[in-house]
Amino acid sequence: MKKKIYSMLALLLSIVTAQAQTIPSPKEHFGFNIGDDYQLATYTQTEAYFKKLATSDRAKLVDIGMTEEGRHQYMLIVSSPENMKQLEKYKAISQQLAHATGLTDEQAKSLAAEGKSVIWIDGGLHATEVVGTHQLIETMWQLVSRTDPETMEILKNDIILFAHANPDGQELVTNWYMRTADPKKRAMNIPRLYEKYVGHDNNRDFYMMNMKESQNISRQLYVEWIPQIMYNHHQRGPNGSVLAGPPYRDPFNHVFDPLIVTSIDAVGAAMNNRLNAEGKPGYTQRAGSQFSTWWNGGLRTAPYFHNMIGLLTEIIGGPTPETVPLVPERLIPNGATPNPVAPQEWHFRQSIDYSVSLNYAVLDYASRYRSELLYNIYRMGKNAIARGEADHWTFYPRYIDSIQTAYKKDKKDSLLASGKKDTVKESAEEYTLGKEDTIAAKYYTAILKNPAYRDARAYIIPADQQDFPTAVKFINALSRAGITIQKATAAFTVAGKTYPAGSYVVKTAQAFRPHVIDMFEPQDHPNDFQYVGGPPVRPYDAAGWTLAFQMGVKFDRVLDSVGGPFTQLPYGQIESPPAHTFAISKTGYLLSPAVNNSFIAVNDLLKAGAKVYRLPNGDFYIPASSKAQESLTKSVAELGITVNTATGSSKEMKAVSPMRIAIWNTYGGSIPAGWVSWLMEQYHYDYKTIYSQEIDAGALRKKYDMIIFVTGAIPDTGKPKKSDYWFGKLPKPEELTAEFKPWLGRISADTSIPQLKTFLEAGGQIFTIGTSTNLAYHLKLPVENALVEKNSKGELKPLAGAKYYIPGSLLTADLDTTAAENWGMHAKNDVYFERSPVFKILPGSNIKQLMWFSTGTPLHSGWAWGQKYLKDGVAAFSVSVGAGKLYAFGPEITFRGQSHSTFKLLFNQLYK
Repeated sequence: MKKKIYSMLALLLSIVTAQAQTIPSPKEHFGFNIGDDYQLATYTQTEAYFKKLATSDRAKLVDIGMTEEGRHQYMLIVSSPENMKQLEKYKAISQQLAHATGLTDEQAKSLAAEGKSVIWIDGGLHATEVVGTHQLIETMWQLVSRTDPETMEILKNDIILFAHANPDGQELVTNWYMRTADPKKRAMNIPRLYEKYVGHDNNRDFYMMNMKESQNISRQLYVEWIPQIMYNHHQRGPNGSVLAGPPYRDPFNHVFDPLIVTSIDAVGAAMNNRLNAEGKPGYTQRAGSQFSTWWNGGLRTAPYFHNMIGLLTEIIGGPTPETVPLVPERLIPNGATPNPVAPQEWHFRQSIDYSVSLNYAVLDYASRYRSELLYNIYRMGKNAIARGEADHWTFYPRYIDSIQTAYKKDKKDSLLASGKKDTVKESAEEYTLGKEDTIAAKYYTAILKNPAYRDARAYIIPADQQDFPTAVKFINALSRAGITIQKATAAFTVAGKTYPAGSYVVKTAQAFRPHVIDMFEPQDHPNDFQYVGGPPVRPYDAAGWTLAFQMGVKFDRVLDSVGGPFTQLPYGQIESPPAHTFAISKTGYLLSPAVNNSFIAVNDLLKAGAKVYRLPNGDFYIPASSKAQESLTKSVAELGITVNTATGSSKEMKAVSPMRIAIWNTYGGSIPAGWVSWLMEQYHYDYKTIYSQEIDAGALRKKYDMIIFVTGAIPDTGKPKKSDYWFGKLPKPEELTAEFKPWLGRISADTSIPQLKTFLEAGGQIFTIGTSTNLAYHLKLPVENALVEKNSKGELKPLAGAKYYIPGSLLTADLDTTAAENWGMHAKNDVYFERSPVFKILPGSNIKQLMWFSTGTPLHSGWAWGQKYLKDGVAAFSVSVGAGKLYAFGPEITFRGQSHSTFKLLFNQLYK
């Protein structure tokens, strides 16, 4: 009997050994160790290795979708063989606990005890940050091959989702770096963006999810697996440190559960502790880096609004050895950097080892606190549902300011009544929020129990709004984020208002309530300065971004519970706008410019050879024809647009034809130009890319009718500053092949501006956005910077940050709706404003004012310190230059493919 048992054990051992031998180590597969100096793996090689790792009984490879360039994007699931056999069971438990519906606390605790921690670890999102992808390969290999007690315990308790975040970028970057034979001359100066359209902004796309990779990742995070922890690897660490990691600096967003903040602290402590225990110094946190938890939209930050513990580390290192520089102040141990690192030479493998240690710290924490993590995501979801089902007030800074204002007013009135006029000013100034115990509770009740300030219980998006197809795109962004959405099957009435069938209802009594609130409500960023009277602390990204405002979606905010004939959409379901029909006309048809999809229909009509005209009110008039009928039939079915019958034409209508459009770009790639290129393709505009060398060569009018310059293209008229050249250092021509040499160069005052002026005078048109409105100053047009003041010497200087500072925020602007440039726009519209140019038009000029700020309080979402300086400032204008025309739009009207409500400010200008 014993012999049989020994024989069986020997057989099993030989099978396991044979299996291990079929999975090569990274060196056996790639030909080098992960982390060897001057060595990088391509995605083609990595994909092949993923498939070999997937032959292990600890792993399963999942194709999560296609990339923008048509590659497969993979996620490798790793756990114990026993867990791998029950993945669907554990996925269902993770979903149940995350959604927190239909469960009692006891049932949730039981599921938490039964389930497994689900942890997401990704790499490669920013492809030039090559540690990310390579630590992913190394960690996968170690978890699949190691048999030490810690690894086995992790595999027993955790299910790890290893996701490649940017396959296209890895292929581009590695091929570029490795193309140079001499290792010491290898460089990362790639010629184009490492994500087809948006480069670095692929980490700014996680509430809109325009890019395919963002959609693939978000489905796994918010619909399929809903992990309790997600870990997003990045580079680069602050100078004088090895890496920045959690916990992060203030402010954190007011809408998510406090368990998010304390859980980040706990996991961050585990990560820092492990490095310290292993003798790996240089971890900095909190005020030691720029990273906060305020902004939504990043791969790491969007999970906070879904009750997930989002982790980010930014580490130094790369295949070319470097040096940890000396930053004296970072050598003093403190709460931000308790274990400083000394200046030293640094190698790629050190970054890989640090990263693997950090991964193991997270996985070990998840293993040890498995049931707690699972229960806590339920608890946060349950808390969110409870807040959405009852009256609830969020502690926004504006409400706290109202408490202070009310207290100060009463104190002032009391002093005046008692005759102490000489102490009123001093008393008011001495009050600070640090003396809350001196304030009566009535001030709290007056503000934070005021029914008018309650959080919404639901948002209703009516199906009869004019641009409903854009509203459906907004709904799809919510659906991709795993939001619970209901759709009306019949008309219903709420608070005396009737809504048609097909309207959408988004209730806040759901687990992901923080994300719902964040997409519908204005962000209220606190005033954040380095010290009283000092410069502002720049937000990590945007200060305000409310997607419903950016997209121009019409919705009603409901403060009480809502019921009706609703059906819940399946999680992640993508909606299409309702298909329409139209009456066949013998005269013609009308399309409204207020509907963004109308521009797609117009471009398709023009490509089909149909005639299109513009009426004096901006509507598109299409004479009846078989080509028009065929194209419009397709458009109403797919685009959800309404085609109205024209009763006749107009003598004042003008024929519309396509322009020859060029979009400026540069070597290395412009992210804003990439977004505009993507946008043009979505709306069926043809375009070409133009570089500075072609501009400098002249003869532009023979080739183009319109040139678009995004922010960052046109330098200012003063001495060149670093901010004018944020695209990176250009390589030397001799370092490039013939394909890329024409991409070199920048727009210059000496050679480029004269050619642009000639282009305009010959009848060409130029559209400028953001800082590229500098072109108006180069052309010496009668406009001035509205955001300046005289210093003690009488010189005009930009307003100091202590007086005026507006990072990325949404401001409400006024528009001239009679201007052809603004056809289809509302008289007031939100614009994305990021320290954007504002102008003063000089008297007696021929400049047409298109957009301006009529008040000194235009802030709608975000942070606008000193916004009073904007009053009467001009945000956009157009002007004739010779036979041509210049358009200048200071705000970012195409911002990251999100600001749908201002897209038509570009589209209106793209026809002859």
